[in-house]
Amino acid sequence: MWRYLKRLLIGKPLKTLDEGGQSLTKFRALALLSSDALSSIAYGTEQITSVLLVLSAAATWYALPVAGIVLILLFAITLSYRQIIQAYPSGGGAYVVASTNWGRSAGLVAGGSLLVDYMLTVAVSVTSGTEAITSAIPSLHPYAVPIAILIVIAIMALNLRGLRDSASFLTFPVYFFIIMITIMVGIGFFNIVTGRVAMHAAASVGASVPGMTLVLFLKALSSGSSSLTGVEAISNAVPNFKRPRRKNAANTLAIMALILAVFFAGITFLSYAGGILPNSQQTVLSQVGEMVFGHGLFFYLLQLSTALILAVAANTGFSAFPMLAYNLAKDKYMPHAYMDRGDRLGYSNGIISLAVGAIVLILIFHGQTSLLIPLYAVGVFVPFTLSQSGMIIHWFRERTGHWLLKSSANLLGAALSFGLVVCLFFLHFGNVWPYLIVMPVLLRLFYKIHQHYVKVAKQLRIAAKGKVQLHDYDGSTVIVLVSNVTRVTAGAINYARSIGDYVIAMHVSFDADPKKEHKTAVEFKAEYPDVRFVDIHSSYRSIANPTLRFCDVIARRAAERNYTTTVLVPQFVPRRPWQNILHNQTGLRLRAALNSRENIIVSTYHYHLNE
Repeated sequence: MWRYLKRLLIGKPLKTLDEGGQSLTKFRALALLSSDALSSIAYGTEQITSVLLVLSAAATWYALPVAGIVLILLFAITLSYRQIIQAYPSGGGAYVVASTNWGRSAGLVAGGSLLVDYMLTVAVSVTSGTEAITSAIPSLHPYAVPIAILIVIAIMALNLRGLRDSASFLTFPVYFFIIMITIMVGIGFFNIVTGRVAMHAAASVGASVPGMTLVLFLKALSSGSSSLTGVEAISNAVPNFKRPRRKNAANTLAIMALILAVFFAGITFLSYAGGILPNSQQTVLSQVGEMVFGHGLFFYLLQLSTALILAVAANTGFSAFPMLAYNLAKDKYMPHAYMDRGDRLGYSNGIISLAVGAIVLILIFHGQTSLLIPLYAVGVFVPFTLSQSGMIIHWFRERTGHWLLKSSANLLGAALSFGLVVCLFFLHFGNVWPYLIVMPVLLRLFYKIHQHYVKVAKQLRIAAKGKVQLHDYDGSTVIVLVSNVTRVTAGAINYARSIGDYVIAMHVSFDADPKKEHKTAVEFKAEYPDVRFVDIHSSYRSIANPTLRFCDVIARRAAERNYTTTVLVPQFVPRRPWQNILHNQTGLRLRAALNSRENIIVSTYHYHLNE
């Protein structure tokens, strides 16, 4: 049943050689990897004006210079990540750049920040999309958390089907949103320029606003910087592009940045020109749409496209997280399971882990993750700072092709990103303090995993080829675990005789039914008089502990004679897999307990049932 359900949900397995067919064109990649960045324009301007409105409506004109600085930062970041794509095409983005140029610890800070940020991306995006759904259908509001979890599971299943299928699904909502925002910005700008709509700005540009301070301006800037989240995703997913990968990835990044810049600038300008202020009943983007379209068909299409883009924005995390986890696993800082490809050639373990993490966040915060946006921004701008400053080191080391000009762009981006990180910590500390706890914990976890892999490799590595010293044993002792005398026992004893010089049958008896225990001993000795039968009595209904104690004693004695010790666990296998749940798993528990003994070999004798 599970196999058929799996095929229904994610499709039939793909051959390894089919990987090229899963690669992305620029058209599909833009839909798959830009949904997070493009969706941020739905709340980017609102984040800025909400901070400025605390002072007064007149202060909202400062949203224009704030937006200008955000656009400068976007320009610098785009140039930097285009350089990263060219210099480090294996993917990994900020993690690889920071590791190479700043050292492993800095790289792990960047990688860990992005791992957490992608989980926040999924949680924030999905809950935002859920809010749009529950706003349209208020009766669904009590079910907001289950709806958000179902959306996460649906997007996870979509990504498990592979890059091509998920990109195809996302093509409509992403390009639908792009078309609607393009129409809205175009018509709105045309109406204002031609005078068809009068300016309703709360204050003219440059007007003096009493009480305006640098701290408030920086707070608005740090809040508006959330519009740049998701820009780095393309640099993490370069290997997913069609050849030439570097060129296609760099061009897709440039297209995404251009669209993001035009939309963000257009919405901010229209918001200012229309005198639009944030309120709890209607978003700024919705108010801009109402100003441009009225309450006609296009207004509702805009609302629909916004809800769709917010709901699918989580997919950027599902595209970038597995590739980042793969690079960390390749360097032995995350479990190697993250390097395994699934049936559809995607990194399934990364996709599933991201979904689980996002669902946990949604449950912890009861679907209200809007307060995490500053933490969400920190998770992006710390890697931005490390990657762009790392590229400065890269250019000073390489010194190729206009390296001074390129490093200047990196310096601008690094300085602005670092400034925003400082602002976020000082002005939003109440929201971002968990970062100071999560990152040390993650770093310790990364290093513990790495130490484990290093120790394992050291112990498994052959010192010199051709000089492997094999231990010569004089014989073998085999202990067969016996519960009662059956065909399974008979087969296990016969097999033990074929591989062992000395065979012992061990049985654990209990007080519950002495007659049954005695009968088992008598039957066994009558059936196998040449095999030593040992009955270990247990008063506490425990099989594992008596078995371990007996096997340890036999193993020590065998070692003195230079014998190996093998424990053979007989087990019957039902004809149908589901029938396993009808039987106790004593054999499984015994094997798990015996695996802790380094001087004991554990083997299983399987007897397959035919009916």
